Amino acid sequence: MNRTLSRLRCRNLQPRLHPALALVRHFADAKRPPSAPKPIVDIKHIRQHAELYQQTCVERNYRNQAQNPAKILELHARWQDLQRQGRALRERSNLLRRQLANPATSSDDEDLKEVRQLTREQIQEEARQLKQNLSAIEKGESEAVNQMEELALELPNLTHPDTPKGSEFEVMSYINDAPTFKESPEDKIWRSHVHIGSELGIFDFAGAATASGWGWYYLLGEAAQLEQALVQYALAVATRHGWTQVSPPSMVYSHIGAACGFQPRDLNGEQQVYTIAQSADDAERGVPEMCLTGTSEIALAGMKANTTIDSEDLPLKRVAVSRCYRAEAGARGADTKGLYRVHEFTKVEMFAWTTPDEDAAQDVFDEMLDMQTEILSSLGLYCRILSMPSHDLGASATRKIDIEAFFPSRRGNWGELTSASMCTDYQTRRLGTRTRIDGKPSFPWTSNGTALAVPRVIAAILENGWDEEAKTVTIPECLRPWMDGKEKIGLGGRRSSVDRV
Repeated sequence: MNRTLSRLRCRNLQPRLHPALALVRHFADAKRPPSAPKPIVDIKHIRQHAELYQQTCVERNYRNQAQNPAKILELHARWQDLQRQGRALRERSNLLRRQLANPATSSDDEDLKEVRQLTREQIQEEARQLKQNLSAIEKGESEAVNQMEELALELPNLTHPDTPKGSEFEVMSYINDAPTFKESPEDKIWRSHVHIGSELGIFDFAGAATASGWGWYYLLGEAAQLEQALVQYALAVATRHGWTQVSPPSMVYSHIGAACGFQPRDLNGEQQVYTIAQSADDAERGVPEMCLTGTSEIALAGMKANTTIDSEDLPLKRVAVSRCYRAEAGARGADTKGLYRVHEFTKVEMFAWTTPDEDAAQDVFDEMLDMQTEILSSLGLYCRILSMPSHDLGASATRKIDIEAFFPSRRGNWGELTSASMCTDYQTRRLGTRTRIDGKPSFPWTSNGTALAVPRVIAAILENGWDEEAKTVTIPECLRPWMDGKEKIGLGGRRSSVDRV
């Protein structure tokens, strides 16, 4: 196949959309080939709890989808009416066939009393008309079912009772003690990681801008070493806790990403992904569209698409390191400078399937949070753990916990480092991932969490470990085995010649 990389920007192709609207557009655009998993949304549950789903849409700011449950009820009533009409037509058609097949033996059949008054030609003409009417009714039934499925797919997951309603998060706890800084007359103590990395000669943003544009970067020397150290440390923690390492693909079919509910959000509310442009031949042959993954969560979830997981293997826990691609990095500002919001980065991701049980899912979710806390605590970063509000949840999540680190350069503000989401059966229903519990078919639940997003953690380490007088950064002790035993990152008698900020 001949494929080239294509970046689709919402702002160039269409008006700016709210995340919920973009979700609808995304499902419409991600055409499923015949071989793709067929989504199995619980429409019956939506009909039985229509008001709950409507309220969920309002609470999560999916206002355009808030009327979907009511529309589903209307379509279901229409479908039931068509079913009744279809049954009546089939019964009439059967009577006509019986009369045509055995006119002599049907003389005593009371049901055929009226039909016997018709000529053979009249019966045949009515049968032809019934067939046409029945075909139209069956088409209407199919359209109603398809419309119900489309409306159901647009709905976000139900919200967990512990999720704060609205737009305000709740601070659950803190990791490590708050740092103290000496006042500096020159205010250099507030240097950002961009200044620090450029001062030490371990970043090159200027070269990356020339080669690739804004939102890209080069890590040099100790920064490149630090990336590998962070990856190895996070993997060591995860595998020690019994998580199996996976090396996933960086490209997936677009319909797999849509099934996962993946919609990267930037500060402008734009939804952008890198899609792979198809040749005319591939498009004509119906080759499925592909995209670069914004997180290995998508590839990991897709690994079990259209499969049945043995219940004895649950929970199934996986950890992967991958490159991630986010086209939405175009939002610019003081808080997105440098490594904080970029187009490509390395991330260690955790993903798990559990039995469809609240306690089992909570156990794995808590284990993810414990590992995130262990990693960030060992790195010496001052962090806060947040229960994220309903407005901040992605389509697939029922609950989301973020961990933010203190960034000195932000003058008391914080920046997100990790996230963990519980998704119930939202993804598995859309991916056709099944299991059997006590012999009954069911859908496992999924949870995902960031073990470590490398660029942001590097930024936090540089800012929090910077010694203004010595012009050095302290390397966290847990990383030193992968840093040739180094304790500090410093100039070492050399000055950077790249990217002075």
